[in-house]
Amino acid sequence: MASVQVAPYGSWRSPVTSELIVAETIKLGEIFLHGSEVFWSESRPAEGGRNVIVKWTPDGTITDLTPDPFDVRTRVHEYGGGAFAVAHETIFFSNYADQRLYAQKSSLVPESLTSSQTKRYGDIIVDEFRNRLICVREDHSGKQGEPINTIVALDLTNDQKEDVLVAGNDFYSSPQISPDGSSLAWLTWNHPNLPWDGTELWVGEIGPDGSIGESFKVAGGTRESVFQPEWSQEGVLYFISDKSEWWNLYRYGHNQIEPVCQRDCEFGRPQWLLAMSTYGFESSDGIICTYTNKGVWHLAILSCASGDLEEIETPFTEVWNLRVSAKQAVFCAGSPTQAASIIRLDLESRQFDLLRSSSDIKVDTSYISIPQPIEFPTEDGKTSHAFFYPPQNPEYGADGDELPPMLTKIHGGPTAATSTSLAWDIQYWTSRGFAVLDVNYGGSSGYGRSYRQRLEGKWGIVDVDDCVNGALFLVKQGWVDGERLAIRGSSAGGYTTLCALTFRHSFKAGASYYGISDLEALARETHKFEARYLDRLVGPYPDRLDIYRQRSPIYHTHLLSCPLILFQGLEDEVVPPNQAEMMLEALKSKGLPVAYIPFEGEQHGFRRAGTIKRALDSELYFYSKVFHFELAEPVEPVKIYNL
Repeated sequence: MASVQVAPYGSWRSPVTSELIVAETIKLGEIFLHGSEVFWSESRPAEGGRNVIVKWTPDGTITDLTPDPFDVRTRVHEYGGGAFAVAHETIFFSNYADQRLYAQKSSLVPESLTSSQTKRYGDIIVDEFRNRLICVREDHSGKQGEPINTIVALDLTNDQKEDVLVAGNDFYSSPQISPDGSSLAWLTWNHPNLPWDGTELWVGEIGPDGSIGESFKVAGGTRESVFQPEWSQEGVLYFISDKSEWWNLYRYGHNQIEPVCQRDCEFGRPQWLLAMSTYGFESSDGIICTYTNKGVWHLAILSCASGDLEEIETPFTEVWNLRVSAKQAVFCAGSPTQAASIIRLDLESRQFDLLRSSSDIKVDTSYISIPQPIEFPTEDGKTSHAFFYPPQNPEYGADGDELPPMLTKIHGGPTAATSTSLAWDIQYWTSRGFAVLDVNYGGSSGYGRSYRQRLEGKWGIVDVDDCVNGALFLVKQGWVDGERLAIRGSSAGGYTTLCALTFRHSFKAGASYYGISDLEALARETHKFEARYLDRLVGPYPDRLDIYRQRSPIYHTHLLSCPLILFQGLEDEVVPPNQAEMMLEALKSKGLPVAYIPFEGEQHGFRRAGTIKRALDSELYFYSKVFHFELAEPVEPVKIYNL
């Protein structure tokens, strides 16, 4: 290898280009097992973010099944989930463009099962006892008020006949039919809760006509989050609950609830999507499960009888979307050196097979920055968590006295967590000479219910404190340059970014991706699923309007004193574009350097290749101007006001 070149941090030439990322990367979605076959969905930026169902067969053949222009995605709760199911060589799926349900046999053209474009369907399961689909339906046909959520049955022998099975509450998820077909289990919750705050698990008897008869509550409440009900082969109902502080496994049988495995770790995740899964049955006594401890996910076999947990050795640090049958477990997984992939585990041989990688990027591992878990002190004597990525590029070094600039990365949610899977959008920065701090601030999941509840009533405070304290901790360690600290985040992370830049002065620049600048506007305008989210995170609206305005950056732009770049999808219904536009005008009038990059056709979360490329390169260009370093390669310029 040639001698190491000395060049300023940020100006290093990197093989991890934006063109490479968008051309060679897909997003892996849901997994479904049908006999020995494996089905999954994948979102392809090169096809405008279209979601395609793919089938793998035991001979190794992989086939695309979804014909263009169909796009397998549901908008229930806006975030979707459970968009397809498979039975009898037929795929049933929700099509994004019209939100109608379709049936596709073999490679034939899909046929419509529903006609209304005001009704959305998700969490789809097949009731093979009665030749029907059961799913969550979200009805937007009412002209006023919120959409109505129910669990419905769609008769496959009677075109477009839908029967409401369960109704009356604000939200439903996770319908599951018992092995003998006699009972249906489901989750439900009401405003102001979100599913990680409190849900109820119910079971109802399925009558001769397919309707739900007598039903009863098994577990849960307003301050207990129940996740993923599953029936064992013997008809025992299992579920995950956080009533003991941690999301642990329980079962209901003989009219009582008993713990299956109690550990100080999380077997569940916040239910942002429908049809999420962290465990499944491989036998009458064996559960294949995943759990997280201090931000790292593990795969294990759990004995139903003894509760013993045997870890399965894997190279992965992140595991999700787990599906299990008698002979195989299939899941999404990744590690600091392996991008998210579809992995199949043969349960007899314990061999892992890679079915699909989310990235075909071929970059020497010497360019990959490995995350280092850190714990750091924060407010009130508490400790918070993050992963630190140092700059990494074998071709370059900086002047001996120079410290690297650092991007503090804020995950969305805010009830979510960062991932340790190989993320090329992080390596894009570290291979150019940036350090990255990926923060699991108080309020993040994976560290128990109490840690998750740190954000209650304190969004815009606790998260900001943790991001500031994490960055300053690294400055104090002498690892990064305190005069070149930037902060970036999307959605809820964008709000934390804007708050940190407005109400604190540690960061010198920032990037907000569809971030919230006006909490009151969010409370008034957001969709049903999150309509009361802020009741817990901020306070009841409009009763505590004072707090909403106190913590909304748009009302305090006089406190801003550093450059900002804003990215926004113009069809975003979660965070409407006017919030970014208001912030832009405020910063322009204040005379601060500011840039605004809007994208036609994008919603909440960017999916198109051109958008992702433009956003990455624009953010790099912006930092090069405000932190005064030269770029190794030219990128399309960005209009920066007041620079």
